[in-house]
Amino acid sequence: MKPQHLILALCLALPVFAKDTVLFDGKTLKGWEGQPGFWSVKDGCLTGQTTAEHPVQENTFLIWKDGEVKDFQLTFRYRIVDKDGATNGFGNSGVQYRSKVVKPEYSVVAGYQADMEVGKSYSGILYEEKGRGILAQRGQKVVITEGDAPDKPKIDVTGALEKSEDIQAAIKPGDWNEYKIVAVGGHLEHYINGHKTVDVTDKTAIGAKSGVLALQLHAGDPMMVQYKDIVLKTK
Repeated sequence: MKPQHLILALCLALPVFAKDTVLFDGKTLKGWEGQPGFWSVKDGCLTGQTTAEHPVQENTFLIWKDGEVKDFQLTFRYRIVDKDGATNGFGNSGVQYRSKVVKPEYSVVAGYQADMEVGKSYSGILYEEKGRGILAQRGQKVVITEGDAPDKPKIDVTGALEKSEDIQAAIKPGDWNEYKIVAVGGHLEHYINGHKTVDVTDKTAIGAKSGVLALQLHAGDPMMVQYKDIVLKTK
């Protein structure tokens, strides 16, 4: 294949997202809905926070109410710290996509989640909240097919990306990091600061093809997570 033909083939293989939608105006929670008292806008950032006096009883979510997502690219910046602003304790969040609301009264959702944490193991993985659990560890290329039961899929690691520790070294603790999620059909990719963290092909019947976007505030010790520059690209 000639070089120019290879470039054309690669371009045709990449998803084209023509429409940009800014999901956060930097001033209000317009377009979002969650449990009162846990989400606010601080310093121009969408902020989720728990305290010892005001904990959540189970994982709760701030849900984008202006539509559902199917094939898309989502980019945003985030930072996450524990109760004292430190980066070596508890702090866990994530972005739900193609998910479903299972407890509207408590803003609880279930589905695919692009993880992030204060710790050093899970940022960038693919997790399925209230479902099949961890579907891809960081640094893995994975194909998911039907298993013995819907909640027990067959997960084949078909390749490797960067080493998990090298991806972790590119993450800035307690500071702003750039996250990108790309979902086209059953192909799901996560990136942090330009490093691909997982590459997943979900071929199962229950692999969601559309659903809501939501931001997680994790139950447990006090913590704070902030988001900004949230942009959704669709076809």
